[in-house]
Amino acid sequence: VLSQAIGSLVKLQFLDLSDNALEIVCPEIGRLRSLRHLRLANNQLKYLPAEVGDLRELQTLDISTNRLITLPERLHMCLSLQYLTADRNHLWYVPRHLCQLPSLNELSMAGNRLAFLPLDLGRSRELQYVYVDNNIHLKGLPSYLYNKVIGCSGCGSPIQVSEVKLLSFSSGQLTVFLPAEVKSIGTETDHVLPLQELAMRTLYNTYYRLLKDLNFLTPISLPKSLLELLHCPLGHCHRCSQPMFTIVYPKLFPLRETPMAGLHQG
Repeated sequence: VLSQAIGSLVKLQFLDLSDNALEIVCPEIGRLRSLRHLRLANNQLKYLPAEVGDLRELQTLDISTNRLITLPERLHMCLSLQYLTADRNHLWYVPRHLCQLPSLNELSMAGNRLAFLPLDLGRSRELQYVYVDNNIHLKGLPSYLYNKVIGCSGCGSPIQVSEVKLLSFSSGQLTVFLPAEVKSIGTETDHVLPLQELAMRTLYNTYYRLLKDLNFLTPISLPKSLLELLHCPLGHCHRCSQPMFTIVYPKLFPLRETPMAGLHQG
C-alpha cells in the first residue's frame, strides 16, 4: 500500500516504486504537481487512479508488468508526458484520448491483449516510436503509424556478453553459451521466448558471429529448413538489430501501399 501521506511531497520530481507488491495507488498521488518521472513497474496494480491525469509536469510513466485492464481516461491531461511504457499488462484497448497527448514521443504497449488501435494514433508529429509486438489479437495498424518506428520493444537477446557466459554447455571442443533468458524462468506465469527461437539465436551467434562461417554446420547436424533459416533470418529486432527466427515484426501487419511497404517486400 502507498501511504496517503505521499501527497504532501509537493516538490517531489522523481518517484520509483518499481518491484514491490502494490495493489493500489492512492488518489493523493495527483497532488504531486512537480512530479516528472513516475515508475510503477513490476507490481500488482489492476487500475490507476484518475488523479494521475493531474500530473501536468509528468514526462515519464512506466507501468509495465502489472495487471492493468485499462488506463485512466484522464491520462491525456498529462500534457508533458513524453514516454509511456505499459508493457506486459492485460490491456484490451488504447484509450482514444491518448492520441491527444501533445508531447508523447514513445508509446510501448507490448505483451498485452490489444485487438485494435485508435485510428488517430500516430497523427501527432511528436510520436515517433510505437511498440505493440506480442499482441496476438492485433491484426492491423492505423495508417498514421506506417511512417513511425514500429516494432519490437526488445527481442530478449542478452546485451552483455558476461550475462550469457553465466550459463553454458560443452560438446567436444565447442562451448555454446545459453541465452540469459534461461535464468529468468521461475514460474508458469513468466513470459519467455520459444525454445526454438533461443536455440536458433544461440547457433547464429556461435557460428556466424564467432566462427564467421555458417557452412561449418552440416545437414546431419541440423535439418535443412533450419539451416536455410540460419542463413536468412525472418527479420531483425528494431531496437538491438538481433536476428529473429520464429517471430518477426511487422510481418503480421499488412503495410499495403505505404512508404514503408518497400522495406519489407521480399
